[in-house]
Amino acid sequence: MKPLRTTLTASLLFLAPAHAGQSPDPATAPREKPNFVLIFTDDQGYGDLGCFGSKTIRTPHLDRLAAEGRRFTSFMSASSVCTPSRAALLTGSYPKRLSMAKGVLFPTSTTGLHPDEHTIGDHLKQHGYATACFGKWHLGHHPETLPRAQGFDAYFGIPYSNDMNHPDNEGQPKGGPEGMDVLWNDPGSTLSKWQTPLMENEKIVELPVDQRTITRRCTDRGVAFIQENRKRPFFLYLPYSMPHIPLYVPDDVRDPDPKRAYINTIEHLDTELGRIFDTLREIDLAKNTYVIFATDNGPWLPFKHHGGSAGPLRDGKMSTFEGGQRVPTILWAPGRIPAGTKTDALASTIDILPTIAALTGTSLPTGRPIDGVDISPLLKGDIPSPREEFLYYAMSGRLDGIRQGDWKLLVLPPKGEGKANTLLFNLAEDIGEKKNLAKEKPDLVERLRQRMTELDAAIGTGARPLWEKP
Repeated sequence: MKPLRTTLTASLLFLAPAHAGQSPDPATAPREKPNFVLIFTDDQGYGDLGCFGSKTIRTPHLDRLAAEGRRFTSFMSASSVCTPSRAALLTGSYPKRLSMAKGVLFPTSTTGLHPDEHTIGDHLKQHGYATACFGKWHLGHHPETLPRAQGFDAYFGIPYSNDMNHPDNEGQPKGGPEGMDVLWNDPGSTLSKWQTPLMENEKIVELPVDQRTITRRCTDRGVAFIQENRKRPFFLYLPYSMPHIPLYVPDDVRDPDPKRAYINTIEHLDTELGRIFDTLREIDLAKNTYVIFATDNGPWLPFKHHGGSAGPLRDGKMSTFEGGQRVPTILWAPGRIPAGTKTDALASTIDILPTIAALTGTSLPTGRPIDGVDISPLLKGDIPSPREEFLYYAMSGRLDGIRQGDWKLLVLPPKGEGKANTLLFNLAEDIGEKKNLAKEKPDLVERLRQRMTELDAAIGTGARPLWEKP
């Protein structure tokens, strides 16, 4: 049986504001349980949507979603790489609290997200929801860690990244379809023929998966799931594996220009998302469905035009600068979220679980802390964010920085035997993190440094174990 947990309060671990645990106002609580569609793309940059400023990538369906919903322009992923980001999203906890802050899982890994964690899937399933995950999981590929052990009724997708090979096939001749992208540092090569498995529930059903059609097939499952559950509340989690490199699209939509591979992949993804949105509209579910679109981390910039864009932000994937963790985010719920609006209030993927609990009028279990706060007030009004602080954990598991309000402090490790690199930015005036104000505001630097040390220690003390194979 899964142990219980609760949201943090300020008196407990100094992280969540005191009002975070308050029950929703009964006058505004939904009369019927709303549906939720949570879309989480892979390595898509802040600047890779038309509604977030792209001049080269056409995303009409996501642009319409934004025009009918609310853009979050200061929305943070809890990590700059796949596994810890996804663990945090589903549990409302910083990766360090889950003992999953260091790097990503591989096909040879013997660990994963502990099945005792209380995920979004667990929470909604316990309250009568149909639940499904179609896409990239990357929280453990052993039966004890796959989606059906984490609150999902059904799973279809790849268990880890699409550039990883099933361990039984390492060293064997490759047999998958050719990819669309260049290989690491060799611009004359192609990323091709990966031995990534496709799974249905706990069974491998295709090895290697035909990645050309994986986005379309996950959408097919999503559309069918919505139609099958139209008369009951549902939670659909769509963690698409694209546009993580290698890039693939179906042959019938493939652009002949290889330099447009990334653009082609995003535009195909947008087309497939349009099918999800159209299904909700066509069967009259839009009025009672929340759609949440976000990405797991920033773009993989070393791949240049094949790796996406962070727009005005500094750096990308694997970085604790904004380009690594600030992600393009849209929330849509016609009649519940005002159309064509945006907020720059600080929020994070770890806030989604407690926010869903508030929107459904349900309470999270008690007994174990999480780090997310209810941000449902931000869905309608321009008010101060319920989230007062955010911590930036590096892919090594090290805490690099903290944000309070508009101020962000980074304390990066020294190069060689030098001193730590201390950086202070005012993000309201310097979103690109170009002007270091640390020397001008030493008192603020010291206060933020002490605060991040205090919070990190508290989270470390309360860290829970990951699952380990016996």
